[in-house]
Order: sequence, then C-alpha cells, then structure tokens
Amino acid sequence: MKLHAYYRSSTSYRLRIALNLKGLDYDIVPVNLLQSEQRGQAFTSRNPFAGVPMLEADGRDRAQSMAILEWLDEAYPDRALLPRDVEDRFTARELAYAIATELHAPLNLSSLKYLKDPLGHTQDEIDSWYRHWLAKTLGAVEARLAQLGSGDFLFDAPGLFEVVLVPQLYNARRFAFDLSASPHMVRIEAACLALPAFIRAHPDNQPDTPPNTPPSTPKDA
Repeated sequence: MKLHAYYRSSTSYRLRIALNLKGLDYDIVPVNLLQSEQRGQAFTSRNPFAGVPMLEADGRDRAQSMAILEWLDEAYPDRALLPRDVEDRFTARELAYAIATELHAPLNLSSLKYLKDPLGHTQDEIDSWYRHWLAKTLGAVEARLAQLGSGDFLFDAPGLFEVVLVPQLYNARRFAFDLSASPHMVRIEAACLALPAFIRAHPDNQPDTPPNTPPSTPKDA
C-alpha cells in the first residue's frame, strides 16, 4: 500500500492511525498541500477530488478518508475499527461522522484560503471562524460522551471514533481552541497518544515533517 498524504492533514492523520492500528504495511508518498501538489494534473488524473489522503491499494487509487476507513474495516476485518454490536457501531459512527461531516469542509485548507483571498478576511477573523465551528460540533461530541460515561476510549479499544477525534483535536490546539471544558475528549486523546499506533501516525513523525519543526504536545500542538 502507498498512502499519498500531507503530514498536517487531519484526514491523512486518520488513515495513518487506522493503518497502524490494523498492523498494515504502507509507504508514505508526501503531497505538499502548501505548494498545491494535490491540484497538479499528475495527481488529479488519479484523484479528481484533488485532496489527500489517497490510498493505493489492491490495484486501485482510493480517495475520501471516511470511505477508505470503512473499506479498510471490510477488506481487513482483523483489529476492527467498528465494534460488533449494532448499537455500538451506530454510536461510533454518530460521533465520528459528526466530526468528519460538520468540521472538515468549513475548516479545511481550501476553505480557509478562500476566506482570506478573495473574501479578504484577516487571520484573526479566520481563526475566529475556525473556533466557532469547532465549538459547535466538539461541544456536542463532549456532551454525548458525558451521556455515555466513556472511559479511556469510547469502547474497549480505540476505533473509528478515536481515529477521527485525535487529528481534529491536534488541529484544534493549533488554532488555540480552549479544551478545558472537554474532559472526556481530552482523556481519550491522552490515552490514544500513549499508544505506538498513534505515536507513529503523529504529524511530528512523518517523512515530510519540515526539519527543525518544534515537537508538538497535547498542550501546544
């Protein structure tokens, strides 16, 4: 397998975690989003969505991170990302898709660039936009976790929800989002970040991480 990815892309981060959790071998093919490599003809001829991640697997180029995650669980059922119980599966999907569908589109790089140019918003205004949408969705996720009484993970081990949550919290911290009212999410994040699969997937540990980048921590990532 080859994973075409960018080190700070939250959707790429999702796939790295999932592949690691499943113990699957893969090579990283860096795609520099800041240089718009994802929009070049060589890339879009294979992935017309012009984004990362793209997973080369079983003779096919696969796009859209959530679809890839579901495919991975079907094609490689060992170390499943989704629990067996139908209600637990719904819960995992409810929380994971809340983050993936409500936050990725308004907060991805292309949206943020559009806010700046041509719409002319300042960086402070863009940061405020980012935190507004984070508060809306992450507040609801935290409330649901409180209702469920979650422990270190949503269920017995990290799965689909954690794969989506941890990268989103990484980005939230980069934009100085206050997580002090989110003890359930922060507890789950800390438990995940202690595991080898998450450590290996972290943006600080990728082949395209710029040299001399200060290490990120849950406090300042």
